[in-house]
Amino acid sequence: MGEFWPVPDVLAYLAGRWRTERSVRDLASGDTGRFEGTTVFETCEDGGLRGHERGAFTWRGVARPAERTLRYEPGGTPGTVRVRFADGRFFHDLDLTSGRHVADHPCAADLYRGEFTAWGPDRWRTVWCVGGPAKDLLLTTDYAREG
Repeated sequence: MGEFWPVPDVLAYLAGRWRTERSVRDLASGDTGRFEGTTVFETCEDGGLRGHERGAFTWRGVARPAERTLRYEPGGTPGTVRVRFADGRFFHDLDLTSGRHVADHPCAADLYRGEFTAWGPDRWRTVWCVGGPAKDLLLTTDYAREG
């Protein structure tokens, strides 16, 4: 890719509709999967965003419908966000003012380490490395703005 693209306001940047493509690799077994769909970030009454991802996830040759919702709230400093699961539990902070951010999320005995990079006004990526006794995964998601 190229240089990182600084994002002064994550909520304004994310708002809208994004084509979403994710590759999933189980590093222990070698199995791979793929998600293809869209993520729509819609404004909420609290000033944050609701990010709803919907599409199809293919694993071991079997495609199934898949979706998830995350909440994006204004963060502790201007232009940043706090990301929460749909049920309100904290997931991670996100600060793209430099165009890149790294976040950790402990989940039981596993650790999710996410790297977020903005490549321009219409492209960004997340890479989650998940390690621990239950999981050994690499999830790479590319987003491209639609419309």
